[in-house]
Amino acid sequence: MFDTILIANRGEIACRVMETAQAMGVRCVAVYSEADASAKHVQMADMAMAIGGAAPADSYLKGDVIVQAALDTGAQAIHPGYGFLSENPDFVEAVEAAGLVFIGPSAQAIRAMGLKDAAKALMVEAGVPVVPGYHGADQSDDLLAAEAGKMGYPVLIKAVAGGGGKGMRLVESAADFADALASARSEAQTAFGNPDVLVEKFVTHPRHIEVQVFGDGTNALHLFERDCSLQRRHQKVIEEAPAPGMTDEMRATMGAAAVRAAEAIGYKGAGTVEFIVDGSGPLRPDGFFFMEMNTRLQVEHPVTEAITGVDLVEWQLRVAAGEPLPAAQDVLSISGHAFEARLYAEDVPAGFLPATGTLTHLSFPDMARADSGVRAGDEISPHYDPMIAKVIVHAPTRDIALKRLSQALAKTQVAGTVTNLAFLGALAGHEGFAAGEVDTGLIARNIDVLTTLSEVQPRHAIAAAMAVSGLDGVVSNAGFTLWQPLRRSVPLMYGDDVLECCVEVLDQDTQRWHLDGTDVLAERQQGQWTVDGQLAPDVHVADGIATVFDGYGIAFQIVDPLNVNATAAGDGNVVEAPMPGLVKAVFAAPGAVVAEGDRLAILEAMKMEHVLLAARDGTVAEVLASAGDQVVAGAALVRLEDQA
Repeated sequence: MFDTILIANRGEIACRVMETAQAMGVRCVAVYSEADASAKHVQMADMAMAIGGAAPADSYLKGDVIVQAALDTGAQAIHPGYGFLSENPDFVEAVEAAGLVFIGPSAQAIRAMGLKDAAKALMVEAGVPVVPGYHGADQSDDLLAAEAGKMGYPVLIKAVAGGGGKGMRLVESAADFADALASARSEAQTAFGNPDVLVEKFVTHPRHIEVQVFGDGTNALHLFERDCSLQRRHQKVIEEAPAPGMTDEMRATMGAAAVRAAEAIGYKGAGTVEFIVDGSGPLRPDGFFFMEMNTRLQVEHPVTEAITGVDLVEWQLRVAAGEPLPAAQDVLSISGHAFEARLYAEDVPAGFLPATGTLTHLSFPDMARADSGVRAGDEISPHYDPMIAKVIVHAPTRDIALKRLSQALAKTQVAGTVTNLAFLGALAGHEGFAAGEVDTGLIARNIDVLTTLSEVQPRHAIAAAMAVSGLDGVVSNAGFTLWQPLRRSVPLMYGDDVLECCVEVLDQDTQRWHLDGTDVLAERQQGQWTVDGQLAPDVHVADGIATVFDGYGIAFQIVDPLNVNATAAGDGNVVEAPMPGLVKAVFAAPGAVVAEGDRLAILEAMKMEHVLLAARDGTVAEVLASAGDQVVAGAALVRLEDQA
């Protein structure tokens, strides 16, 4: 076994690898960018090396610098985590050329699966079923459109390199094909440096079921399946294992196909074979098709660990160190059911836009496993994926596990940035999901219900006001007038509304609050406050925000009582950057007439392209940014002429 490894990654996965490696007595070296100098993974490591600037291209993607850091610190091996250089065969070769061990598959195996078109041809040879489609080298627009027409719409355009939903577009009709193709190519070029695409028939009611495989370079086995069908923008949201409705016959058939795929390329280490499954009826052994193979550890690996009792990172280290496969296929079994929910900093009502901010508070319930690379006080940076944590639960049955997930999400506390926590809670409580009626379109079909804002009740505002004013602690008689109780006004804002919370402190244990014509009593009994007869929720106050931990977190802005009316109205004529990013394209021109919904610009941020649309009909007055500009959040990009 190695005595020192370097982890060529950051955030949650770097912390996850360290937890297992250090428990095995292996020293861990972290690498970090300028933005991550005080990050959690740096603090956890036995040693840390600075490798460059905040942008990934200046740090986490600099393979030569990372290899040198491993040599300088005495590491014998490099664990790539996922993302960044984890599926870069040139990096693997550089690691091995330096006399180090790459904890993962060979460069040859990565190349075999790195391009989707070549991988599908290889899978056909190995006897693995594939989705009908065009995977050829001719990338002319006319040919791709013609092939799509032959298959019949809807079709999927997919980047041949990479994954994560980038460079992927669903096309419903021939009229939409050209624009979708241009958009997919642009995003693929940005994300992977390769604009080539393939076109596949879109499976109706598709389910995304993947099989965890593990190989030693010659032989492979599988650790059963995960269902990753709950997706938005082709990115996974909640994963589970095993898959709902899976039969023993289909599990055996899929597992065998995944093992054939791994053994066909001499796979070594942990990998995932992803299948598209026809979910229009009961699962059947002839209703699944190879989609791609991820030649690395997956984000959702904890659910497999939960149902098998296997530590996949430990297996990675042991096999990379030259040990045989730690178990045989016939000794592996499934125990219970597990879910994983991905908690992100993102603005759900704004269309799931990635968000930034400083986490002023972060805590998870003991009932769940929480894999996280951030802590309270850490910044969600615009340079990296905005994941805050993965919340994982396990139980004897799917029904109990789903209830535990709902409870865990309800008890998770985050303050300092907007998150998708309420969205995750709505998904966990969705009747169709609970019934196992899962497919990749479930979120899109139910988006209005799943993104409904939490109902703010008077007790929420009053709990916030109590915390802001300090009246949630011990109340003394200081400040009482001679003839009447102390009165105080605590103004708050929720959205665009100013809430005037007024209180009369009746005694140390009793307060009468008045809000919007409603009187609410706050009482303390045995050291605990109740508001309107219900136990007062926890509240965190920081940076001018009071976050009430009920309804997945409700944030109130603290208002200066001397400046209650100083709320600036936004300029509806200006299209602004919703987050820091790179302006990829500008379609507007001064004097141009635009209609509501027209594309005005494309902003690239947090590894995704965001199309900025005209909010109304009008005429462009000014174009304030150009392609290639790096802009901050709120930067004005396009201004329309004032409406008459």
